[in-house]
Amino acid sequence: MSPSRLALLLLLAPAPALADAPLVVIDRTQLPFELGPGHPANSPARTANQPNAAANSSGNTANSPSAWENRPSNPANDGRLIFTADGEVRGYYAPSATGVLNVFNTAGRRIAYRPARGTSSLFSVQGTWCGTVDSTREGLVLAVTPECAALFGN
Repeated sequence: MSPSRLALLLLLAPAPALADAPLVVIDRTQLPFELGPGHPANSPARTANQPNAAANSSGNTANSPSAWENRPSNPANDGRLIFTADGEVRGYYAPSATGVLNVFNTAGRRIAYRPARGTSSLFSVQGTWCGTVDSTREGLVLAVTPECAALFGN
């Protein structure tokens, strides 16, 4: 399955009409190799993907939940909500100045990130492979493992 076919399937998944970033739970064994954690660019062991890499680090102020850009009270994040198929808001995403895409739950806890370059994979703040992100005309689609979806719990 090509990445573009995956994007089409993700777009066909049920999602609320106004969802900026639908959250789709996936079986990672069903992903094409180039999108899964077995691909070298998506490996959690790759230095640029690790949570202790400077750009990805929780200690980096650009990734901090206390930074204005990352707070749930920031009005810009109202347009970056993450929804489930049944319309439940589970969190929001906030791009950082360094290019990292940070993913927060509704309480403002950082639960995952996509490194700035080299991969479309999401990683938990503990460094495990969490899923993949795709950009569409409507916004982002987050395709995550069941374990990662559980991290959205407040």
